[in-house]
Amino acid sequence: MVKAKSAFVCTECGAEYRKWQGQCGSCKEWNTLTEVRLAPARPGAGSASGSPSGRAGYSGALSREVVDLASVDLSEVPRMSSTFGEFDRVLGGGLVPGSAVLLGGHPGAGKSTLLLQTACKLAQQRRILYVTGEESLSQVAMRAHRLQLPTQGLKMLAETSIETILAVAEREKPEILVIDSIQTMHLEDISSAPGGVAQVRESAAALTRFAKQSNTVLLLVGHVTKDGSLAGPKVLEHMIDASLLLEGGADSRFRTLRGQKNRFGAVNELGVFAMLEQGLKEVKNPSAIFLSRNEEQAPGSLVMVVWEGTRPILVEVQALVDESALGNPRRVAVGLDPNRLAMLLAVLNRHGGLFTGDQDVFLNVVGGVKVLETSADLAVLLAVVSSLQNRALPKELVVFGEVGLSGEIRPVPSGQERITEAAKHGFQRAIVPRANAPKNALPGMEVIPVDKLSDALEAL
Repeated sequence: MVKAKSAFVCTECGAEYRKWQGQCGSCKEWNTLTEVRLAPARPGAGSASGSPSGRAGYSGALSREVVDLASVDLSEVPRMSSTFGEFDRVLGGGLVPGSAVLLGGHPGAGKSTLLLQTACKLAQQRRILYVTGEESLSQVAMRAHRLQLPTQGLKMLAETSIETILAVAEREKPEILVIDSIQTMHLEDISSAPGGVAQVRESAAALTRFAKQSNTVLLLVGHVTKDGSLAGPKVLEHMIDASLLLEGGADSRFRTLRGQKNRFGAVNELGVFAMLEQGLKEVKNPSAIFLSRNEEQAPGSLVMVVWEGTRPILVEVQALVDESALGNPRRVAVGLDPNRLAMLLAVLNRHGGLFTGDQDVFLNVVGGVKVLETSADLAVLLAVVSSLQNRALPKELVVFGEVGLSGEIRPVPSGQERITEAAKHGFQRAIVPRANAPKNALPGMEVIPVDKLSDALEAL
């Protein structure tokens, strides 16, 4: 009997060690090493004679011949539409044959619903195999019936064994293979429980290897941890071609799909969906839902234009400045970086002459949008000033621009497109960096270019 070998694997970066240690030498994280049992070597694996091994052709290229880069075929691989325009946008234009896509999200976000809707619609014209490891076939059928989806042509399999799934996939030869979820899958020759580091890593590797070799689109559902990151070893994100995160709280009917990694498109694209009784419905004009404002303008409320992927989106930012009863005033930012808020308040004090050191400052981006770019700096400061002075800003005003530490207003990319998007939604005034001001006047839009923070405060 062969003795089972084990190793210690870092759950953050995937580095392996022969014995346990407190800190990972690769990523410098503490207490991230987990003991895993290694699968026994298969016959002929890694032999010098060149015989096929269990890991041969991992990237899909079975030929071992060396080719010149100039001779590689540059013809674009035809993509398959997912039937959702927002889904295709985040993917970079559609599903690429032979790609592995990991869809993560909190429980109840709608991961299974989105993939079931996609699979049912695509099954009318393509071969789809949907593998469920968390639900029974009757549960999936009940959900499809509740969502009023077409169920003819969709092949279903309730299985958690990777060996069985690959055998069925070899027989059915699907164009798209859906695995829900990767944390429930297991390999027979690995003794650890499903969901462990070794099981998730080896199961994903086997499925990805099959997808590359058979030119099949692989869609994996993944769980997330409490901090919102994908569960399982970090090496899982290195294996797949695209990592998408579906976000949205249980108290909100809107869901945002954001790309975290994409080898076939941009990683900063954002797709917006609405959760209805009939399932997820794409929102083609996100600015309209994020601008559902009250008729009466309140102090501290302002609209800004942020750039998400390849399009501008108008969102509302709200600030509340109140006298603090604590020795250390609070700085709370929802949807923005709290550290950047503290830095902007220091700039406001030094170059704007407004002191907030004895005030609690609360900031919120309406609609649950997470703003990751610096074009929101100027809008954040003007919203804080509006709440501090208890003075409502004009409802037809829109603002964007980056604020430097010396109080200067820096330009942001795609300024002309941002102003045009604001004009489409009826805004009549815009405070923008001088370098982003359009050369030709826009009908019905007054553009106020500013160079310094003091200029923006005077323009209010």
